[in-house]
Amino acid sequence: QEQLVESGGGLVQAGGSLRLSCAVSTLIVNIYTMGWYRQAPGKPRELVAIIPTRGGSTNYADSVKGRFTISRNNAGTTVYLQMNSLKPEDTAVYYCNVRGRNGDYWGQGTQVTVSS
Repeated sequence: QEQLVESGGGLVQAGGSLRLSCAVSTLIVNIYTMGWYRQAPGKPRELVAIIPTRGGSTNYADSVKGRFTISRNNAGTTVYLQMNSLKPEDTAVYYCNVRGRNGDYWGQGTQVTVSS
């Protein structure tokens, strides 16, 4: 049973928008942070955005500040990534991550491709 299920990826032109969603299994409890990472071909996985579940502020990679917004529902069962003003360099596989007392959980990844 998959515990993190992502959706919302796809192909978009530069300047466009996409919204990623990640549904988190209710079997995962005691969550500290929810976040999004991405990995482009030939590059290491990098943090895009992270949001705490128990207070604190969101954090973004410098490359996406002002363009991407991370949010979550109050129940902590879904995390979103709104991506605006997309650029070709945003092309990557995007992974949902949940970090809790029992460790890290990862989604299967969703492809985002931005054409120029």
